[in-house]
Amino acid sequence: MNKENPNKDPLHGKTLQIILNELLDFYGWEQMGNMIPIRCFTHDPSIKSSLAFLRRTPWARKKVEDLYVHMLSEK
Repeated sequence: MNKENPNKDPLHGKTLQIILNELLDFYGWEQMGNMIPIRCFTHDPSIKSSLAFLRRTPWARKKVEDLYVHMLSEK
């Protein structure tokens, strides 16, 4: 069992801000906007505007969480 994260859920204990920052470090805004074409990633992107949108838009947050899980499998 993984000592760092004993829960099998890769999202366990991760805030949306942590997830977004890790995705940004790995992919960058342009590639994230290509993978998930939402305005907060493609037009004047920022962490603040993206967090505001994702917190009130469940379908978009799900796509970001799915991309995060995919990113972890690529590392």
